[in-house]
Amino acid sequence: MDAFELLGLGIYAWITIATVLTMFSVLLFTKLRTDLVFLGAIAFLYVTGVMSAEEAFSGFSNKSVIVVGVLFVVVAGLTQTGVLRWIVKNILRQPKTYNRAIIRLMLPVAVLSSFLSNTTVVTLFVNVVKMWSKKLNISPSKLLIPLSYASGMGGVCTLIGTPPNLIISGLYTDNTGQTMNVLATTIPGLFCLFIGILSIIAMRRLLPNRQAPESAFETTGEYTVELSVPSDNPHIGKTITGAGLNEVRGGTLIEMIHFDEVISPVPDDEPIMGGDRLIFAGQIEEILDIKEKFQFVNADHHVFSMSEVSKDRQLRTAYVTFESSLINKTIGHSTFERDNNLTLVAVARNGKRVEEAPRDVVLRAGDTLLLECPPRMNLDTNALSKELHFFDSEVSQNIGSKTLVSTIIMIAMVALSALNIMPLLQSALLAAAAMLIFRCCNADQAMKAINWDILMVFAASLVLGLAIQKTGIAERMAYGILDVCGTNPIVVMVAICFVGTFTTEFISNTAAGAMFFPIMYEAAEKLGYEPFPFLIALMISVSSSFATPIGSPTHMLVYGPGGYRFSDFMRIGLLMNIIILAANIFIVNLIYPLTTL
Repeated sequence: MDAFELLGLGIYAWITIATVLTMFSVLLFTKLRTDLVFLGAIAFLYVTGVMSAEEAFSGFSNKSVIVVGVLFVVVAGLTQTGVLRWIVKNILRQPKTYNRAIIRLMLPVAVLSSFLSNTTVVTLFVNVVKMWSKKLNISPSKLLIPLSYASGMGGVCTLIGTPPNLIISGLYTDNTGQTMNVLATTIPGLFCLFIGILSIIAMRRLLPNRQAPESAFETTGEYTVELSVPSDNPHIGKTITGAGLNEVRGGTLIEMIHFDEVISPVPDDEPIMGGDRLIFAGQIEEILDIKEKFQFVNADHHVFSMSEVSKDRQLRTAYVTFESSLINKTIGHSTFERDNNLTLVAVARNGKRVEEAPRDVVLRAGDTLLLECPPRMNLDTNALSKELHFFDSEVSQNIGSKTLVSTIIMIAMVALSALNIMPLLQSALLAAAAMLIFRCCNADQAMKAINWDILMVFAASLVLGLAIQKTGIAERMAYGILDVCGTNPIVVMVAICFVGTFTTEFISNTAAGAMFFPIMYEAAEKLGYEPFPFLIALMISVSSSFATPIGSPTHMLVYGPGGYRFSDFMRIGLLMNIIILAANIFIVNLIYPLTTL
């Protein structure tokens, strides 16, 4: 096997290339769990002999991975004590122009994302921005893309702001023995953020003016009807299935009221009694035929409203995630409603209600669903959150003395690391312990805050990067880039950052950072230059994904609420990619001039 060589690469290198390409194809064209795909790739590299056992599992003991895990606990303390909500409440206010609104929104989001998970920040801000947009009389679609962009640009401003920064800085330390300061990317990141905000303002006409998806749900009377079963109805005593009410043309039975008992979802074997009230949703013109066919009568009053169906059931809006197993399926042909105690009332797409029986609609990513469910239902269970995202499910936290305590802990953590008093891992561990000791969060909240899926992908990405370096792929690619670009270091930096920027539109920035590190590092060394500035530029590049909604989890969070189409991101995002790339290369070479080894 060692004797095999093709295009200057051995058999293990080609196995690695095939594994990486297969992994990306699976991620792009299937809905398999990301962490499972990454772990499968690592297992295959181990089984085929590309990696030893120690190498294959080295990512799980990497300091950068541990830091990310510990930071989840720190973020839990900040969230539970209401720090984020205090910032939202006191910063946005009421700007008089769109330009001021963009600045007032993007700056605090970027600052928060420099120290916290950008998905956490965006999740908190989405609902606030939607309400804020109504006060400002601005379409939410004009603000939600800038919200997502700000979180990404803010994340690169510190090493702890985004996983690729931690990966690249950790690998740099492993290769050189030198530690990057936690604020190493702050000045370049802030400059790119400044350019990004100006670009959004200048290109605001490229931002789509979409109707908010839930606006299609403002008048429930347009697609719900309530009928009553008279005491002499011939169907009394029959079950829902026996009477044929489980499959009515144009709609769905979403609720039955037996006297004061609310039944939803309605079981197929539920008996019909005199005086029952039946609530249907769907195409009203067709549903009204039920009245005559089944000899029902109009209910004496209609209790269905957006705020509350009854004391036991409420209407909530959710968005179909990009990873949802419901995509390309209908609710009617699954057990989703029964399994989750939910009932689908209506579906909206691109701001307009789908004129079709809700349970017969073939769902797409980003579709808005109006669901009837218990008001105290846990809408953030791991299984349900992968299918749908509810923006009204966050629990409001009280702002008090612990808000200040958790803020001081966070500032102390950053200061200890930035001033080189102690390594980032140690300061993060102390901060996490302090959050628990001062009861900013409890042990259960801390453990639930740790996103094990992200940690798995993080660890596996490091191993893939190691495989690319070990098998000679990175060195071969570095030589290839030098053959094409010559020996000008700026040209080489631009070329690798350009490829990195557009690669991260389709794969996670974590994976992109791990895989492009060895290529950039090898290229810098072959040219005879210190790799540090090259890697700073790479950090910003792999987190600068603006052109596709799948380029960042935060883009996917705003995709449904903004009523966006896939092309909406490309219109402004492609230009943003080029602008931020140019700003990145300029500022990095200004702040960190190239030096020879």
